[in-house]
Amino acid sequence: MTSRSLRRFAPGLLLFPAIAAFALGGWAAITVEDLPDHVTAGRPLTLEFTVRQHGVSPLTGLEPRVEARGRGTPVRTVAAPAGAAGRYRATLTLPEPGDWTVTIHSGFGNSKVTLLPIAAVAPGTAPAALAENERGRRLFVAKGCVTCHLHRAVAGSGTYEVGPELTERPLAPDYLARYLADPSISPTNRGRGAGAMPDLDLDQAEIAALVAFLGGNRQASR
Repeated sequence: MTSRSLRRFAPGLLLFPAIAAFALGGWAAITVEDLPDHVTAGRPLTLEFTVRQHGVSPLTGLEPRVEARGRGTPVRTVAAPAGAAGRYRATLTLPEPGDWTVTIHSGFGNSKVTLLPIAAVAPGTAPAALAENERGRRLFVAKGCVTCHLHRAVAGSGTYEVGPELTERPLAPDYLARYLADPSISPTNRGRGAGAMPDLDLDQAEIAALVAFLGGNRQASR
């Protein structure tokens, strides 16, 4: 029986998927810092990210790798520790303009995340501005929300279904902004171990974009 089937019988047991995943060897969520709206082709792109076991505990001693795929030959690189526990840094250069899909392999089992396509523009080219809710949709993937929550505007989300589905969940924007800034304000988030919502240290611009996606216009571009 799948975890989705079990949830039909016990919708309140939100921790079951995390327990099942742990029994199979554990999983990790990846949180990207400072996701760019676009990059410049031919110039180095540095990505920093944190890897957390079960979305909570930073994992050290890993050997993550990053792969970018566009129209031509894939670009691959390895990541190195970047100071804080569980944080890693990788630098790669996307050689030509176009949309590139970046996948970060955590180095912890099969845990990985594939970011929504990032546009590489030619040097001197003005990129198209992103709508706020589209930026939030991209952050939903890059910040690791995609690992634990299902949202139907993001393909492949809800890998472990630790948290509730967010597609049509009514979320008051003011409360959502406060919760994203400090998840501990919710009593239900305390003492949940592997099911806890971590503090992702989001800045105000990131919070505003996520609120626009989750609590505002739900018709984010695909």
